[in-house]
Amino acid sequence: MGVLLGLLAGVTYGAADFIGGLASRRSSTLSVVVISQLSGLVVLLLLLPVLPAATPSQSDLIWGLLAGLGGAAGITLLYRGLAIGRMSLVSPITAVVAAIVPLAAGLVARERPSVPALIGVAIALVAVVLISTTEMPGEPASNAAPGLVGSPGLRNTAGAVRTWWLQPGLIEAVLSGIGIGIFYVLIAHTSRHAGLWPLACSRSASMGILVVLALVSKRSLAPQRDSVAAIIFAGIIDMLANALFLVATRFGLLSIVAVLASLYPASTVLLARIVLNEKLSKLQLAGVACALVAIGLISAGS
Repeated sequence: MGVLLGLLAGVTYGAADFIGGLASRRSSTLSVVVISQLSGLVVLLLLLPVLPAATPSQSDLIWGLLAGLGGAAGITLLYRGLAIGRMSLVSPITAVVAAIVPLAAGLVARERPSVPALIGVAIALVAVVLISTTEMPGEPASNAAPGLVGSPGLRNTAGAVRTWWLQPGLIEAVLSGIGIGIFYVLIAHTSRHAGLWPLACSRSASMGILVVLALVSKRSLAPQRDSVAAIIFAGIIDMLANALFLVATRFGLLSIVAVLASLYPASTVLLARIVLNEKLSKLQLAGVACALVAIGLISAGS
């Protein structure tokens, strides 16, 4: 169940990124991110009273709040990295680091995946890099949303530095991955009895930071009218992905679930192929093949 839910979380994250990306072609990324996150929070708060009874402890709510702070820091750093660097560099590094952090945390906590599952994890990390080698459509609205901070003109400086470890956006990508990975780790610390209440705390914390960032940057949050429905839909799907991830960690190993969730770029590029008829590069096709092999190994090993 943990493997299945983790995989569904990755597919749903990718779908949310794709829909939010289409919306951000019409509206500013800032408005897409803030409104989508707000819509997801509103839907969650409306559903909480009708979901099975939950009894979150104070520590569950605190873990959720801290997770939201980590996630917001990760998103903000990712925005900065993608504003000054190349998506083909920043996006895969962020996704891989975001997977490695909970993987390491799980192993430190004495999780012991089987050998086939660990081989699948290694192949999955390679798949993330390969799938992310080409810029994805639009600007995603959840864990991989670019474009909030910095001037688009700064992107041109990325090619000025030839040494890969000095590329603009690299440090931000690593720190962003750590922040998002911390979100995965902290939200997984909540108990089963907490239900989805920790997500409400998490989203409230990240929303607060993003709104403050919007006020400081003095950017408009008003979206184009024809993109409102897509933004709201993206936010709802993104919250669903978070819920799937949280529940998955309660059935499976964090080290496995987080890696499966990090395969979300595969969902994004496949939707781009189906909906927008965008061609996949040979490296991306190889990445999708690696992802399928990884999923098989992880499932068999679990």
